Amino acid sequence: MGELHVRRVYESPDAADGGDGLRVLVDRLWPRGLSREAARIDHWLRGVAPSDDLRRWFGHDPDRWPEFLARYHAELRASKHEDMERLRRLAAGPDRVTLLFAARDEARNNAVALKAFLEQEQGGG
Repeated sequence: MGELHVRRVYESPDAADGGDGLRVLVDRLWPRGLSREAARIDHWLRGVAPSDDLRRWFGHDPDRWPEFLARYHAELRASKHEDMERLRRLAAGPDRVTLLFAARDEARNNAVALKAFLEQEQGGG
């Protein structure tokens, strides 16, 4: 598995840490106020984002984070969406992959949860 990182989509690739490699937007909605040129994304994989119902239920409430993780990981395990398979291939490749998100909370968002899920899959945990 290549390096897997998480970064807000509003941040530019950081040359000091080797750049972002492949930049993959993992939100269902396009980030507000950001042009496609400024986003500098390589892939937009909407199909790996939480369902609309789960996203609305979570509402970025920190108290709901543990339950959000469990529900989102269950959605990901059940997913047959082609975007999930594509992300698995990208993550298993040699390139650094940065999962991009728009949420303000950098510790509790779908990209952080998705990274944990992919690492668990790769590690067999």
